[in-house]
Amino acid sequence: MIKKISDKDEQDWQNFINSSDKLENKDQKIFKPAKRYIEKSIDLHGYTLEEANQKMTSYIEECFINGVNKINVITGKGLRSKNLNDPYQSSNLSILKYSVPNFIKGSDHLMNKIISIDFEAVENPSVGNFNIFLRKKK
Repeated sequence: MIKKISDKDEQDWQNFINSSDKLENKDQKIFKPAKRYIEKSIDLHGYTLEEANQKMTSYIEECFINGVNKINVITGKGLRSKNLNDPYQSSNLSILKYSVPNFIKGSDHLMNKIISIDFEAVENPSVGNFNIFLRKKK
């Protein structure tokens, strides 16, 4: 069965083809773009406590300036730390996994650039990294 297109439909189609108007993208209303993170990682394996703290200070400042939203800090779990056998050192604060987040938390200068630190990952014994979420640079 062949249907004849009406003259009005044919005229509407020609007007549409010749028009420079843009069509509305209805998909934009349905699908909101996912929030995108600019993410960087840093691995602190092999650093001393002092070196790790200095490195994190400069790294957080650099990431903040460059608009990074999320930093993945790899510290390791501290299972092979020789500090565990030293009775004169804190078993937690001598391990990077615990000391680095506490150092950052104690620095007002760094915390002004940070939204949050994932302390749940720090406290989890099976995780050797944690995330830092940075504020947007004003």
